Amino acid sequence: MNAKEKIARRVALELRDGAIVNLGIGLPTKVADYLPEGIHITLQSENGFLGLGPINEPHPDLVNAGGQLCGVLPGAAMFDSAMSFALIRGGHVDACVLGGLQVDQHANLANWVIPGKMVPGMGGAMDLVTGARHVIIAMEHCAKDGSSKILPNCTLPLTALNAVHMLVTELAVFRFKEGKMWLTEHAEGVSVEDIAQKTAAEFTVAPELHLMPMGAEGGLV
Repeated sequence: MNAKEKIARRVALELRDGAIVNLGIGLPTKVADYLPEGIHITLQSENGFLGLGPINEPHPDLVNAGGQLCGVLPGAAMFDSAMSFALIRGGHVDACVLGGLQVDQHANLANWVIPGKMVPGMGGAMDLVTGARHVIIAMEHCAKDGSSKILPNCTLPLTALNAVHMLVTELAVFRFKEGKMWLTEHAEGVSVEDIAQKTAAEFTVAPELHLMPMGAEGGLV
């Protein structure tokens, strides 16, 4: 099981039956493939969908917010961008799962500027992290050069201040509460010392620290 699959499986366990969820592009889209049996969520896409279907069952004329061909489920609704962002900004999205370039110990997120690359804009990320009720960041623990992506303070331009509720990597799960970053779960075969070595940020080990569970392969439908 590779790092991205581990992350997606763990995040899938966090989603609750009946929730309206926005999955960001890239790694977060994989989360829908691992929903536990009996858990049904409604996916929202900021380009104007509620009831997004699996990307492996696409309709030739539909794309999600990441430009991927996608499907829709029975009962889906389509609307303009104004309505889509009214849902997000109005607090009607129960959870969003986004990728990250950096997260710091103050629950700050940087995920819209890719160093050295031109980007068209920040998309809906800034609205989602302030409008969604629960913000989950799903990202690999370290960058390609081996440096930690979990820092004392983000060095890239911020997407949002103090907005992250939960951070899931292939090594650990952190939760942000009471002004601290708490290590609550560790991956199998990974010690607290291993995590500390690869984490530049300061964190507190939660009394209830336990092994990170891995969900079984399920699916959106």
